[in-house]
Amino acid sequence: MTILHLQAELHEKMWGGSALKAFNYKIPSDHTGEAWTIAAHSNGQSTVINGELAGQGLSRVWQNHPELFGGHGRDEAFPLLVKILDAHENLSIQVHPNDEQSHEKFGKTESWYILDAKPGSKIYYGHHAKTRDELKKMVDQKEWHKLLRTIPVQKGDFFYVASGTFHALGAGIIALEIQQSSDTTYRFYDFDRIDATTKEKRPLQIEEALAVTTVPHVDPTLIQDTTIVDQTVIERLVVATKFTIDKLLVRGPSLFEQTHHYELFTVIEGSGFIDADQIKKGDSFIVLSDAKNYRLDGDMTLIRSFVTPTTTNKDVFVR
Repeated sequence: MTILHLQAELHEKMWGGSALKAFNYKIPSDHTGEAWTIAAHSNGQSTVINGELAGQGLSRVWQNHPELFGGHGRDEAFPLLVKILDAHENLSIQVHPNDEQSHEKFGKTESWYILDAKPGSKIYYGHHAKTRDELKKMVDQKEWHKLLRTIPVQKGDFFYVASGTFHALGAGIIALEIQQSSDTTYRFYDFDRIDATTKEKRPLQIEEALAVTTVPHVDPTLIQDTTIVDQTVIERLVVATKFTIDKLLVRGPSLFEQTHHYELFTVIEGSGFIDADQIKKGDSFIVLSDAKNYRLDGDMTLIRSFVTPTTTNKDVFVR
């Protein structure tokens, strides 16, 4: 089974739009916010579409065939989750817990690769509070203009969003999100929007959010690292304790040795081949443990991710 090709599960969101059509997805409505492209979570499953396992959800394959992923414990959950998000409107200002604080198997450290952004687009990333008391005071008094920190973004930007980071995608952004496999979100602020379905404001989790937010906020330091394999340029975006992420610019045949027991890929531009299988923009797949090596060819850009080896005990930020 060297390669698992996957079908994304699409999720409608009040802040979503129709931009995911550009990634060859058949969206259910013009409020489609997320494509869970590689997912084995109880709230979303991608489905195998090739080979003898076709039609099975990724979590079932993970549990029933650990040998395909290099082996894992019976109770061990699939650790990563890959999404494409269409932030047609602002997402809520939010924060995620770490492994120890979460009620799920994992905390939620994540990352964003900006696939596209309208002129003037921005993200909310970090805050201006110097102490926890100051953070609580600004939140209680709704001094969002003082508290919120914004950063202008453009296509190709990358951000590492550690658990505890105050954050949100702003309107007009399409992003690839690679994260721990968790769906726990604590909302600080939702721009006082009314949910069209419930006719009410969405619930906030202020106390939980305050408890897990890192104070003061500190940006990671990013260092450039680029290598070349045959006709592919590899930009290492981040080495973090939970995951490693690379951007692969494929411009012809390139042979790779497998880095990890299983590697996750999403095609973000162009088209080409993984071994003999044709792939295009929006496709996601997993190269499994029996691959040993694989060949990429074509004119395309992919994002590759895998679980960072446990010997890495600190984050090494790269851009």
